[in-house]
Amino acid sequence: MTPSQTPPPPARVRIPAPAPAPDPGAFGRRTRYAALAASWLATRALMLHLLVTDRLGVGGVSGEVYVLYRRWYDQLSAGTFPFGDPTWQYPPGAGALLLTPLIFPFLTFFQAFTAVTVACDALIARALVRAGARPGGSAAGAWLWVGGLPLLLHIPYARYDVQVTALAVGALLALRRRPGVGGVLAGLGALVKVWPLLTLIGAPRGRNTRRALLGALGSAAALLAVLALVFDHTLDFARQQGGRGLQIESLGGTVYQLAHLATGRPGRVAHRYGAMEFTGPYVSALAALSLALTGLALCWLVFWRVRARRWTVAVPLDAALCAVLLFTVTSRVISPQYLVWLLGLAAVCLTSGRTSQRPVAQLLLPAAALSALAFPCLYGEVIAGTALGTTVMVARNALLVAAALVSCRRLWTSTVTASTTTVKDATISERR
Repeated sequence: MTPSQTPPPPARVRIPAPAPAPDPGAFGRRTRYAALAASWLATRALMLHLLVTDRLGVGGVSGEVYVLYRRWYDQLSAGTFPFGDPTWQYPPGAGALLLTPLIFPFLTFFQAFTAVTVACDALIARALVRAGARPGGSAAGAWLWVGGLPLLLHIPYARYDVQVTALAVGALLALRRRPGVGGVLAGLGALVKVWPLLTLIGAPRGRNTRRALLGALGSAAALLAVLALVFDHTLDFARQQGGRGLQIESLGGTVYQLAHLATGRPGRVAHRYGAMEFTGPYVSALAALSLALTGLALCWLVFWRVRARRWTVAVPLDAALCAVLLFTVTSRVISPQYLVWLLGLAAVCLTSGRTSQRPVAQLLLPAAALSALAFPCLYGEVIAGTALGTTVMVARNALLVAAALVSCRRLWTSTVTASTTTVKDATISERR
């Protein structure tokens, strides 16, 4: 056979690659997500029904949107912030948020406001699901939000605290990978209700923290400048906030009511600055004491940050919850919608398997239920200072104080008193 007649090479036999083995956990995850989605739909339908009917207890919960928010909306649409209005006590970013119903011009103000609130609720749930699906994450955070928010009945949908909580949740979840974005969201939230700025209290030291702080300052300054140029009386809120007294649902208010029950003389209550507040002797002293306690809480947080040595992915989340809890329990005002903030932050903590705040989240659930029991269900009893109303408030505020103390202790022990070996192991794990 000549070289030109060499036989052809043998044909290549292609062996098909084996099909990938099915993920045994995929079906379980899909089932859990479907159950979570179904729970969200069912509970939110119930909350919307309660909002529309608005017949529980003293009623009038949705009137905040129908009357007060609508009045502010009309004033803001005319290019001015509420001026000389004692009920307007919010930073100017709240004005921008109250204009978001403009997104739905084909709806009434009430319908558009509710649609924005429900959408933010859904965004929070979705963000918590995604955070829990990361390595080392947990679905407990999403479940806490989905199951915990309805404990407040329809109050979350009749206030704009869900929208503010969405900014805070977004800031915390973005802080680890995109600190600049997290800072921007925290800054925008701070210009709406101040407290979202506390989401940065636990940011790890270093370049990322500086990015977050610069993002927060930049976004807040930019939004404030735009609002000051577009609207009149942008900073009038500060005058109204400074005159607030002692709300009957606050910790100081509960102490004041217990003192009156012990003496047999009912406390005097008046509607001031959009809330029911105590009037009479010693009220100003208790209000001043509340402010002093808030200052002490801030000092403790600074001291903790200086002493903290162990920084895991859960520490920024845990520190944010601890900080907001401290400022809540020491405030002159503890409205039931404040529990929306705490539930949202607790839910973010539970998305991490390394959180130290699980017992705190467990305490917040009955506190939320008691808040809704106090208002709107038994608010007449609370205003009258009856034994039943006072008992409900004592139980709710005792749970909040216990949650704050447990949160402080667990944050301290997990970051300050951890052994050197534990700190080194945590640092190596974080780098991996």
